[in-house]
Amino acid sequence: MTTYGLQEQWIPDCAVRSDGRWKMADGSSATTTGAPRTGPRPQTARPRCRLGEPRLAAVAAAFTITQIVLVRPGLGLGWDETVYVSQVSGQVPAAFFSAPRARGISLLAAPIASWSDSTALLRIYLAVLSGLALYFALRVWRAHVMPRILALAGALYASLWVTLFYGPQAMPNSWVAIGALACVGCYLRARANAGDRAAWWGVFAGVALMTWMRPMDAVYVVLPLLVLSLRRPRLLLVLVAGLLAGAGEWVIEAYASYGGLVQRLSDASRIQGGLGWHLAVVDQLRSLGGRTLCRPCTGPMPSPVMTLWWFVLPLLAALGVVVAVRARRALPVLLPGACAVTAAVPYLFLIGYAAPRFLLPAYALLAVPVAHGLAHLVAAPARGRARTLAVSLVAVCLAGHLAVQYVVLERTVHSSAANRADWSRTAAALHTLGVRPPCLLSGDEAVPIAFYAGCGSAQTGGHDASTSAADLARAAHRTPLAVLTAPGGRPPAYARTWPVKRVGVLQAFVAPDVTQGR
Repeated sequence: MTTYGLQEQWIPDCAVRSDGRWKMADGSSATTTGAPRTGPRPQTARPRCRLGEPRLAAVAAAFTITQIVLVRPGLGLGWDETVYVSQVSGQVPAAFFSAPRARGISLLAAPIASWSDSTALLRIYLAVLSGLALYFALRVWRAHVMPRILALAGALYASLWVTLFYGPQAMPNSWVAIGALACVGCYLRARANAGDRAAWWGVFAGVALMTWMRPMDAVYVVLPLLVLSLRRPRLLLVLVAGLLAGAGEWVIEAYASYGGLVQRLSDASRIQGGLGWHLAVVDQLRSLGGRTLCRPCTGPMPSPVMTLWWFVLPLLAALGVVVAVRARRALPVLLPGACAVTAAVPYLFLIGYAAPRFLLPAYALLAVPVAHGLAHLVAAPARGRARTLAVSLVAVCLAGHLAVQYVVLERTVHSSAANRADWSRTAAALHTLGVRPPCLLSGDEAVPIAFYAGCGSAQTGGHDASTSAADLARAAHRTPLAVLTAPGGRPPAYARTWPVKRVGVLQAFVAPDVTQGR
């Protein structure tokens, strides 16, 4: 049977011929997919061990460089980033940390953010780190996926605008995706060879990384693995241990600061609009045009050219699964597809808003079956004009896909940079009014503007409610305080008599003690 080029002999890296089979250096074994060899066996084993896979290294390097060039290190921090970075920053007060958030990304950013306020340095650090992480997450699949297909899978994931945009950002979603890819790959290795110690540790580390970043996302990703491990207690134990290790801090914090685990879960659900049946597929489509948060998700749909790839994705993944089943190599393709589906379910059907970053784990996992499907389209025609035509069509489609991703990425970077420049200008205007550190902001967009101004932030309502109006009124007598509203907006009762000044695109009601120089 001809299946996506598997008629040729494939030998995983670091393999040594022994007793008619290829033995992996880690102890696992692999059989070739070609016809059985006849004749005398080789007299000596021929090692095929390489320190690295150049195709995977090239994909990871291109991913890192593209982030730095196209997203640009000078892009200011976004709203959520200011919350995460402020937790470990030595330059600004920590912002209120709402119930759904986890501190994994804050700790990942800490080696830079704890001593430097340079956004460019933080961006470069995260871009390099994400490139290295993608390389190692792909490498663990070498025993199950042909190198060129694996490189194609990595390139498909790394070239998405949403992957490139969030790779150098202090946001957790891309790291959940990396953890998911590594976890599933190591799970397949551990299932095939119980003696592969590195794979067992990889399963644990992948699950822990996901949970460390976003606990609930990790649970949805590993659901198929948990079901598949019901008859394999050791694998089940490692998965559960990874979940507990990654979520330990989050659970402890729930009892220390949020009234218990049940209360924190309830608060997290409320902040996310109440988990339940919400058809968010259309919302996700609207966000594909470059909207980083679609809440409420109104407005026109992006051009069909920008959303076509989203509809093609599941079709190619299904083709990859079918081809792998026919080739009797179903699990390495079917399992990441199943985990991708469970990872996507809550963000397509259980919350009432959308953000493209939510589906990054699903995209990373789907890249494996999609790459198999694409490879089959190219390799199915055996020879001649049919194969040339197939290769040409796939190449043209991929080139068009890359062009669309670049256009959306450039648009998203431009709009995000404009918003963050507005926050910076507002912060500078507040400084000229005397609102300088140590200071406190409340009201519209107070959280990110406070970070740019070096102030603390406090809200009396909404998702970031952390204080009362009475406390803020008292704080105005001892701390430079400003309440921000949209032009023409009404401030809270305690600030209605305060002088109002225009600051950037907002207006600020500044505490009298500040305007009087006290």
